[in-house]
This record gives sequence, C-alpha cells and structure tokens, in this order.
Amino acid sequence: MTIDRKTITVRDLVNGYDNDVDRGVHGYGGKLDIRPPYQREFRYDLKQKQAVVNTILKGFPLNIMYWSVVNENEFEMIDGQQRTLSICEFYNHDFNIVDKERGKLYYQSLTADEKEEFLNYELTVYFCTGTDKEKLDWFRVINIAGERLLDQELLNAIHVGPFVSDARRYFSKDNCPAYKIASDLLSGVAREQAYLETVLKWVSRRDGVDDIGDYMSQHKDDPNANKLWEYFSAIVTWVRSTFPVNRKEMKGIDWGLLYDLYHEKTIDTVALEKRIHDLMEDDEIMKKSGIYSYVLSNDLRDLSFRTFDKKQKREAYERQNGICPHCGKLYELDEMEGDHITPWAEGGITSADNCQMLCKECNRRKGCK
Repeated sequence: MTIDRKTITVRDLVNGYDNDVDRGVHGYGGKLDIRPPYQREFRYDLKQKQAVVNTILKGFPLNIMYWSVVNENEFEMIDGQQRTLSICEFYNHDFNIVDKERGKLYYQSLTADEKEEFLNYELTVYFCTGTDKEKLDWFRVINIAGERLLDQELLNAIHVGPFVSDARRYFSKDNCPAYKIASDLLSGVAREQAYLETVLKWVSRRDGVDDIGDYMSQHKDDPNANKLWEYFSAIVTWVRSTFPVNRKEMKGIDWGLLYDLYHEKTIDTVALEKRIHDLMEDDEIMKKSGIYSYVLSNDLRDLSFRTFDKKQKREAYERQNGICPHCGKLYELDEMEGDHITPWAEGGITSADNCQMLCKECNRRKGCK
C-alpha cells in the first residue's frame, strides 16, 4: 500500500467543480470523483457547511482528506466528501456565512484579499494506492472517527464498479425497488446499505462464498446486478406465496436461507398458516419470529421458550436436595439449570410442577437428543 501525503489548494480543488445528476460530482480539474457510487448522500446542514468555510477563512487546520488513486489522472474521494462539497458549494455561491458586522456573506461578497486567502488555503490529502485488501484495511484504519462508514459502505468503496453501482440502484436508495417490495421483510435502512448487505450475504452463502467481499470481488466487473435482483425477487415471491398473511414478526428473518432450503418443496400453505396462527398464540414461545423457520424445519432449536424464574428453580432444587435426577450427583444451585420435565412438544408448560434442575452437562446432553 502506497500512501502519499500532499497539499493542494482550495483553488485546485474547486477547479472544474461540476455537480450534475447524470455526470456525478467532480472537482480538481475534473479528475476527482467527489461522490463515487459507494458514498453516502450529502448530509451536512447549513451550520456545518458554514463551520467548514469559517475554519478556512480563519486559517485554522481542516481535517486530513483521503483520496483513492484510480490512475494517474483519476481519483476517488474516500474521506472528506462533505467538507469538499461545502467548500465547492460556497465557492459556487450556493450558501452564505454570517459575519457579526457585515451580516450574510456569499463568496462574491468577500473582499479580494479574503477571496485569495480562501483560494490559497492548503488542504492536506493522503493519496492511497494499493490492492483491494490493502485499501480496505486502510479504510478501516482511518474510519475510526467522525461519521463512520459501515462495513458494507467500506466494501462498496473497495469493489466499486458497474456491479456495485447497479446493485445500489436496487437496494441502497430511499424508496428503492427493494424497499417497495420488501420493506416489511428486511431490517435496517436502505440508504445505510442494510438491504444490500443482507442480499449479498444470502447470495454469497448460496454460491458457497465465505465472505461478501470475495463475492463482490468476483462480480465487480459484471455489467449490472440483474442476477442479484432476480434472486432477491424470487425470494420475495416465494415468501409472499408461502406465507400470505403478513405479520410484524416476519421482518428481519433470514429469508434467503429458508428459500434456499425449502423453495423446491411442495407446501400446503393453508395448513402452514393454521399452524403458524396456533403457534403465535402459544404463550410458551418467546421468539415468535422463529416460528417461520420451525414450521419448515420442525427443529425446536429454531424456537425460544419461556424460562423458569428464580423462585421456581429454587423450589425444584430444594425438592431434589440438590441432586441431578439424571446423573445422581450433588450440585450447587448455580451449577444447575431449569429443565421442562414434560417437553413443550409433548404439551409441557413452564410451571413449577413441570420444573426440574439438571446439572449443566446433563441438560446439554438432553438438549442434543
């Protein structure tokens, strides 16, 4: 990894500044992509932008910026987007600062000397060149303060290309296609890359790829993300047809895993819904979202049940005189765990008369059966 520390002037930065819906946002003579596809939308409010400009006009130091070197005449903004846009927008007369004596001041309202001081102000920039892995490690090092990028945003930065750009169109914008068809199934916020991260985890697992980053590296030069969208759409279609009754517990479930395991099976959806309805009304089940996995897998480990309270466990311990009924050994109370004598699957409930205390080893052994 090569990291070159250089200084550039504000004059250099604002040269050729262009903010266009189609062309994107560029500066530094058109060589700097200020808002590459992985970057967040601009978030500074007016006071924050004014603070950046006042810092420069007062000659105070501004935080270091980080650019990624694409080639000799092409760079991408890694860190410093919001400060850069504040500088360029002020120069472009998009907002004003407030002076106690002179009132509101736009760039054109500054004196000639103030304009020169502004344009000649030196910015410190680290130019980063290296492999994808080296860049990712470096991004994580610098991403420890301020408004931190999330892991998926860092991966987007590393694996930028047509695949990521198109995937973000589907999964990473407010009111994006994924939000429109599955906001009730997905956790997190689309613009913070939560949707994209989720579907990438699903497709990576399906394809036997251990790491999202590896999957993105393999597909970064794909011309689009159509296959990813097709897979996601198929999952959503299967969920809607298999579980036609929408419930809040459906949000955030690993639907990709359930689809991969069960979408080829013929399922009686009417009987399935009846079973889900009954389980939802069962007070013994604490983790209701686990019901959706359970009705397909019949694996009790997909469910979480009510636990015995301290009083119930103490009563059972005293009743047993501290003896584990399975191994016959004596234990202290904190060395034992509450267990259902009659399991939930056989109609047992979490009540004092259905509680027994097992040593931890016996309880684990019983749970594995």
